Amino acid sequence: MSDTEPDTQPRRPWTPPPEPTGPKEQVNEFKDMVLAYARQETVDPLKTLGRHLGFGIAGALLIGAGWIFALLALLRGLQEIEFFNEPGEVGGGTWGWLPYLIVVVAGVVVAGIYGRLVAKRLSEEGVGS
Repeated sequence: MSDTEPDTQPRRPWTPPPEPTGPKEQVNEFKDMVLAYARQETVDPLKTLGRHLGFGIAGALLIGAGWIFALLALLRGLQEIEFFNEPGEVGGGTWGWLPYLIVVVAGVVVAGIYGRLVAKRLSEEGVGS
């Protein structure tokens, strides 16, 4: 190969790191390597966990708000039924308290179903046993 011809062999895109010159540099390199590994194995997974936890909490809050609105709609719908709301009576009449009881019972049933599902999933995964 002559000096004027371009080099046709591929070159490495990197150069090897310089060799440590003494024990002090080797200790510093080891410390840096351990810190980088610890950061890779702890901080990065915690960031990922935090992101998933944030989405989970946001989802739970939105589902909870949805159930509150659904129970409120059930209450207002039951109050429109004439049996529960006697138009001539102050406070809705004799059975004016019954829609509130029905909505509370419905809310407790929904919460119980969610609690049972969570307990079932946790027992399947072996958590808490």
